Amino acid sequence: MNQNTLEYSFKMNETENSTKKMTIANIAEILNGKILCNHHLANKEIDYAFASDLMSDVLTLKVDNMVVLTGLCNVQVIRTAEVSDASCVVFVRNKKATEEMLELAADTDLVLVECPFSMYKSSGMLYSSGLKPVY
Repeated sequence: MNQNTLEYSFKMNETENSTKKMTIANIAEILNGKILCNHHLANKEIDYAFASDLMSDVLTLKVDNMVVLTGLCNVQVIRTAEVSDASCVVFVRNKKATEEMLELAADTDLVLVECPFSMYKSSGMLYSSGLKPVY
């Protein structure tokens, strides 16, 4: 297979995947994850994903209907997601949300998901399932 074939194949898959609708419930299912709070928002559609452990990078984003994947697990993640208008935070690498984080997320209509996979694997799984990156 030459470079042109690989490029064409990638573009085709990108186009095919771009028409799929992804919900928080779909994300949790793909990642073998567990929705921790705000289950009533599980059918909310998500358009973009961003993966980072640097919350300062998350604060620079200006998109709606976004999920943030992170291995950072503290209250500042919830506050950052709220300021950034993220709809969902996925904690990768089996990170566990604290009770304080769950309460704050519940108050702000933020869905929290825990998943067992690394950030790299989780990002790849969501991308290959059709979820678009922020950039």
